Amino acid sequence: MTLPHEDLAAAWRKARPRPAGRHLDSAASSRQSSRALDAAAHHARHEAELGGYVAEAAAEGLLQQGRSVLAGLVGMAAADLAFVESAQAAFATLLTGWRLPAGARVACLPGEYAPNIAQLGAHGLRPEPLPVNDLGRADLDGVARLLETEPPRFVHLLHVPSHRGVLQPAAEVAALCRAAGVPLVLDAAQSLGHVDTDVGADVVYGTSRKWLTGPRGVGLLVARPAIAAELVPVVPADRAGMRAFESSEAHVAGRIGLTVSVGEHLAAGPDRVRERLAAIGRTARGLLDGVSGWTVVEPHDEPTATTTLRPPDGVDVAATRARLLAEHGIVLTAIGPERAPGEMTGPVLRVSPHVDATLEDLEALAAAL
Repeated sequence: MTLPHEDLAAAWRKARPRPAGRHLDSAASSRQSSRALDAAAHHARHEAELGGYVAEAAAEGLLQQGRSVLAGLVGMAAADLAFVESAQAAFATLLTGWRLPAGARVACLPGEYAPNIAQLGAHGLRPEPLPVNDLGRADLDGVARLLETEPPRFVHLLHVPSHRGVLQPAAEVAALCRAAGVPLVLDAAQSLGHVDTDVGADVVYGTSRKWLTGPRGVGLLVARPAIAAELVPVVPADRAGMRAFESSEAHVAGRIGLTVSVGEHLAAGPDRVRERLAAIGRTARGLLDGVSGWTVVEPHDEPTATTTLRPPDGVDVAATRARLLAEHGIVLTAIGPERAPGEMTGPVLRVSPHVDATLEDLEALAAAL
């Protein structure tokens, strides 16, 4: 059994500090490269030497390059992107600026991320379920009927949920939304750097710290000009377009670290990254399904690197996660049903290796379970 693009994996490992254990938790927070760490530290030192705002102005060319490359991952332009602090901050910024009427309907997956549902409610919006199949994947015929008969104000789609590694048909949903004149907002927190995110959405938001392997404390909100024109910043800014939504009290060093990280992603070859991640997901599911009574949630050939495992009866998922970390140095995430109460019926153990994971890592996890 082999994984593709071993040269990519070797280069990825060489570019990073040696891990203290087996890090299989990129859906939570990935490991940054030494170059990204050094770039962020270099900027922080410039802030100490020059002052924060002078250092930021000196880095503007690099930051603009980052905006361009990141926006390009979702099929948009640098002017369409605002740096924010996290994916949740991006969604809050969007909803605050959009100022949609109270009670407006928003179609989203039954397995929507609970904090997103809370954000919609806090802005007076009414979430309604998109039609899905047994896996929680959007049913395209049902979505088409909904858009034709009862079009919502916008569709919000989790591209890859955080509680299961099921890829949504985002390009097909985007085409249906475009034909119906309904905006599509894509939550790409788990898909940027993981799967193809150039799908034709009207708004895309995400975070630095997961599959793009950037620093924590940085996110992005990208909106096409037609949507951006509808957004009103809370505080009037002297910057045009989406830049008006960037905080001046920002983690600029983190933005620079993300810019370096996305440059490394492009240099590695996004297609090659996606191919290896999908192969890692297939391999993990094959090795882990049925081990000690744990069962895999996703189809084995799902093109993501995220695998979620349902526990056997009587096994505590959180305790298992703690045991794997303490006794074997394996980093995973335990997820409770409160994360997606519309879909989850119990806790799961999430495995989300990046391209540097080896077959030995996955076999060690199977043995430890």
